[in-house]
Amino acid sequence: MNRRGYYGEFGGAFIPEILTATFDALEDAFEKARGDASFWEEYSDMMSAYSCRPTPLTFAGNLTRHFKGPRIYVKREDLNHTGAHKINNVMGQGLLVRRMGKSRVVAETGAGQHGVATATMAARFGFGCTIYMGEVDVERQRPNVFWMERLGAEVIPVKDGTRILKDAINQAFRDWAAHMEDTHYVLGTACGPHPFPEMVAYFQSIIGKEARDRMLTLEGKMPSRVYACVGGGSNALGIFSGFLDDPVDLVGVEAAGEGLETGRHAARLASNDGSMGVAQGYKTYFLQDREGQMKETHSVAAGLDYVGVSPILASHRETGRIRFEAVTDSEVLDAMSLTIKKEGLIPALESSHAFAQAFKEAPYLSRDDIILINQSGRGDKDIFTIADAFVDPGWQRFIRKKGCEYGT
Repeated sequence: MNRRGYYGEFGGAFIPEILTATFDALEDAFEKARGDASFWEEYSDMMSAYSCRPTPLTFAGNLTRHFKGPRIYVKREDLNHTGAHKINNVMGQGLLVRRMGKSRVVAETGAGQHGVATATMAARFGFGCTIYMGEVDVERQRPNVFWMERLGAEVIPVKDGTRILKDAINQAFRDWAAHMEDTHYVLGTACGPHPFPEMVAYFQSIIGKEARDRMLTLEGKMPSRVYACVGGGSNALGIFSGFLDDPVDLVGVEAAGEGLETGRHAARLASNDGSMGVAQGYKTYFLQDREGQMKETHSVAAGLDYVGVSPILASHRETGRIRFEAVTDSEVLDAMSLTIKKEGLIPALESSHAFAQAFKEAPYLSRDDIILINQSGRGDKDIFTIADAFVDPGWQRFIRKKGCEYGT
């Protein structure tokens, strides 16, 4: 970061003047916390007692034998409380909210994991909680809506625009602007105006710290490659942060959806369709038309169809430090199926993008290589989408039976 909130050409804080004091107060609280060693100690202790950290590295022996190539390890962020890495960020922001003396939080969510994590944090700390979620995502992630509401959050479907994550972000910002005295916006990924990208990356760096230490303990050397899916970029920045100064190939995997050539994808960095712009308060690569209007995106994974990407990752793309690839929905489902059958692991659709790219490259690596895949979340939240994709007749019978019982 060479200027306040900038990473090379990307980042910044393009916000209305009315929000300046709120952002300044947030940045001041974050910087004081980051400079206070006791804050990270309190954060680490809380994550250990509440979210089962450190999460392990699991050796995927069956996949290693299947590909006859590198030793494959999986970082198990799915074992966190609430089932994903999202809890790392929200619990850290919860500590900040308590320091700032605020009593209410708002958040946006796409796949629902960030919403569940935020509602969990709010319940733990005793905050009021409102979650904005695109109407499309409410439909395809209904189980997560159920849990958010049970945790005490108000879930508001957003019917504006394309009714997905970017529209939920806009609505959350509007709420925050109207209630900034007592409310904090728990932004869920390393995007948005400064200091959000820096702050989210800081809390998610616990993934990379643990992964690097454990890899040295288990293998005595660094992995050859580390893979992570990329929506906004929080899990990718989290695990990559542990290896940025090492000679390790870091691979961010975006959603190619129905194929890059179809235009129905969400690959901002791995395709030629992304272009630099300013939206939602920061500068990065967006999928936009010539007039700067945001395009519709597509992915089988609700958490990867965001139209922008972290400015930190955009900067690393420009310097060449992180390589970006994209895999299709079909490749993702195949990789998920193989992982379930070979290892008994059920990665989220988002995480399965990282597995899919790793499986493409594994046959070309040697047995001396080690690859590490970040399983950022578990796939039980995706059961409706996955069952549809696999055309599971037993599941269809179950849904019809439940529908009859509910009188539909």
